Amino acid sequence: MKILQQTSCFCGLLLLGACAEEVPPISAAEFIENPRLLEATMVRCGQNRAQSKYIAECMNAREAVNKLEAAAERTRRESLEKQSERKRQAFRRTQEAAAEARRRALEDQRRREEEEYLFGGTAPGEVSTPPPAASPQPSSNAPSINVEPAPELPADAPPATVDDPIDAPATDLGAIREELKRRQESPE
Repeated sequence: MKILQQTSCFCGLLLLGACAEEVPPISAAEFIENPRLLEATMVRCGQNRAQSKYIAECMNAREAVNKLEAAAERTRRESLEKQSERKRQAFRRTQEAAAEARRRALEDQRRREEEEYLFGGTAPGEVSTPPPAASPQPSSNAPSINVEPAPELPADAPPATVDDPIDAPATDLGAIREELKRRQESPE
């Protein structure tokens, strides 16, 4: 009788085992949520690729890896686009500043030319002379300074030496070159 009970229990367990549902494989979404499980599954599936090629769990793990790589690539691309946009905006600001500087320079030049035309400015080669100083008016509140003229050199004064600066007009380039040659040739 004991054998009969054991046999019937064994048969019942076999029937229950045969009728039980199979455990579904882990989905790609579950792998994405659990990176450790994904890594372990990829290691297990990578050991024997020929046999695990069509196993549902390995296929889901590969799909999860592809989705994670695509998301990482999308994030990288977005960050590069943001960086590129920042660089484009900085370049635009630089160009706008350069255009503004050119516009201001042209405006200043136009204003100077207009002032020269209207107020009788000097020609490009002329040296402008300051207007004669007016004597201070007694009713003026401005402070006045009496400047004495520089003493004139006597006629028997020695000629200027090499160490003495020579005032040459800045526009006479030939005179400047001659003076430099003279200074180089003279003994010190």
